[in-house]
Amino acid sequence: MAIEYLKKADRQPTSGEADTRRIVGEMLDNIRAGGEKRVRRYAADFDKWEGDILVERAAIQAAADKVPARLKQDIDFAYRRVRDFAERQRESVSEFEVELSPGLFAGQRLIPVKTAGCYVPGGRYAHVASAIMSIATAKVAGVDNIVACSVPSDENGGIHPGILYTMDLCGADHILNLGGVQGIAAMAYGLFTGHPADILVGPGNRFVAEAKRMLFGQVGIDLFAGPTEILVIADAEADPRIVASDLVGQAEHGPDSPAWLVCLDRRLAEDVMALLPGLIDKLPETQRNAAAAAWRDYGEVVLCDSREEAVEVSDRYAPEHLEVQAGDRDWWLRQLANYGSLFLGEETTVAFGDKCSGTNHILPTKGAGRYTGGLSVHKFIKTVTYQRMSREANREVAQVTARISRLEGMEAHARTGDDRLAKYFPGEDFDTAAA
Repeated sequence: MAIEYLKKADRQPTSGEADTRRIVGEMLDNIRAGGEKRVRRYAADFDKWEGDILVERAAIQAAADKVPARLKQDIDFAYRRVRDFAERQRESVSEFEVELSPGLFAGQRLIPVKTAGCYVPGGRYAHVASAIMSIATAKVAGVDNIVACSVPSDENGGIHPGILYTMDLCGADHILNLGGVQGIAAMAYGLFTGHPADILVGPGNRFVAEAKRMLFGQVGIDLFAGPTEILVIADAEADPRIVASDLVGQAEHGPDSPAWLVCLDRRLAEDVMALLPGLIDKLPETQRNAAAAAWRDYGEVVLCDSREEAVEVSDRYAPEHLEVQAGDRDWWLRQLANYGSLFLGEETTVAFGDKCSGTNHILPTKGAGRYTGGLSVHKFIKTVTYQRMSREANREVAQVTARISRLEGMEAHARTGDDRLAKYFPGEDFDTAAA
């Protein structure tokens, strides 16, 4: 039994975090003090945008007119699948009330947040699918007010037409021509809309992710996110060309996107490693440079003697995206525990989930898959409890509460039970002393 690294990453996803924190912290402080004026200044400095921040209906219609009919059909295809999956998620939880003991009723309510801020990346790539993942899911959850933002450009006259069309299709109530930290801060503080976000969601670069992290507590966030990740588990029967293609497919996101391969067969691992450089070289320049750096600095190949070892390695990485290209898929489904989203078999791939197959692509990174899943309707819904009880139920509950409170040294707590017993059962003696 052995775990062998055929390729080890030179860098880790946490590299450069200190500088990112400093830059984002300064920007948030400036925006907090300077408000909308400071946001406009950052928009001009970073995105060269000096136009309207709040997108008007006429601009949305103009963008829709620029989107080809075929693309609209594709966007609708993706939208309907993501929406339908989210609706099934919503149906999987329910409100209830139960009588825990005679006269004591406890219940659960599901209350959507009032305002959600949805960030949609739009810099290097036009992330149409990200608009669907966040906005459509919030709408299904029942959020009253959805504010969305994305990077504007003079070339597009604002937000990319495809993104803007999709934001409107999915139900955004307010759309901001803002990207980066300034977009996150504007949604958090309610700038330009008067609706401060209760929760911020959506993927972004390291500065966007850090802004969300720093604002957490003042607002909710979907998850702590970093550069996108992929881990592929493959056995001897896997197709090395498909495995290599999938690794490159995620590495093109950026130069700090980890791509990990966990193999049960040495020859397959070597074949995949041999194929990767050629696949990267065939990409357009921007994607080629990103993928080459990502594979060079963050790529890893791990050889395992057994599938149990492969599970151990994968669960330790807790990857954002986990593909299994190995036999006995049900076994892997039962055994694997830590991941954002799981793709079983070569017939499916991360890109399908990223774009249109139905599951959400806003997922945990940097090991957060150990304790949380990705974005779902549940992130937009507060699960709150309530209780009510009869006076007769106080006979038991008040005594137990008083005794436990006195054991803990909390006399005022105990007396809230004593006072009810005295009111509801005058003249009766109760044992409420600590044991």
